Amino acid sequence: MKDFPYTESKDTRSGFGAGLQELGKTNPNVVALCADLIGSLKMDAFIKDNPERFFQVGIAEANMMGLAAGLTIGGKIPFTGTFANFSTGRVYDQIRQSIAYSGKNVKICASHAGLTLGEDGATHQILEDIGMMKMLPHMTVINPCDYNQTKAATIAIADYEGPVYLRFGRPVVPNFTPADQQFEVGKGIVLNEGTDVSIFATGHLVWKAILAGKLLAEKGINAEIINIHTIKPLDDELVLQSARKTRCVVTAEEHQMNGGLGDSIAQLLIREEPLPLEMVAVNDSFGESGTPDQLMEKYGLNEHAIVAAVEKVLARRK
Repeated sequence: MKDFPYTESKDTRSGFGAGLQELGKTNPNVVALCADLIGSLKMDAFIKDNPERFFQVGIAEANMMGLAAGLTIGGKIPFTGTFANFSTGRVYDQIRQSIAYSGKNVKICASHAGLTLGEDGATHQILEDIGMMKMLPHMTVINPCDYNQTKAATIAIADYEGPVYLRFGRPVVPNFTPADQQFEVGKGIVLNEGTDVSIFATGHLVWKAILAGKLLAEKGINAEIINIHTIKPLDDELVLQSARKTRCVVTAEEHQMNGGLGDSIAQLLIREEPLPLEMVAVNDSFGESGTPDQLMEKYGLNEHAIVAAVEKVLARRK
């Protein structure tokens, strides 16, 4: 099992803030909008450098989406910022009608996604957002795994034509991907080559998959671990290539089982290569209040749950 050393842990939302600040210096068409959560979205540096390119809309998320759609008509590239729950569930109609339907070049940037929002509880956590957004025609869905990858993704989507949903989180997580990486939309990344099982992970669960890979190696199981940072468009070629090699699959994500990464991979496999598959995800449940670690443990979103899923799918393959 390949080693993934890191020197620090950082929150992915800060990677978004750093990427947005960089875009402020390099792309004059980038503008930012926020729904009264500047600090939480780490947009301060962009605002300080580019006050004339920032719009504070207040607690009016639906209006923010409409404004963003309108700004694209003048050639601007708007980046909207608020919590993932408010970036999707609260404004789904506006996104569908004003952004996705006409393919507007809006970047919907959503922080505090999933259970790891923590103590704020179920009303602020969202576990359905990936499913909601990937069902919209024209929408690209990206869920990076650490600070560096989130920064790179933020920069990359400014040059990617069309609406994008960029999902990131609140807690600090190991920052292990290269600082100088070139983010390629729609292309998964093989982190560890293996022959016994394919583990496809996204977001915060990528690091958990790496930890699981080490535990599995101690058991003599050689896992192929792949970072699927872009859920739509899915890297079909890479998924099928790996699945055909190992003949069994595990997916891991901080999202509902219905509608997430596992759902997308299951649809692909049933069409092209029916194989045993297990999903590590939240099973038809809302979240609750608790620390991120407590919630990830309770809802089975950690390395031990991934190991258990691998053992189960291997038994089915036999």
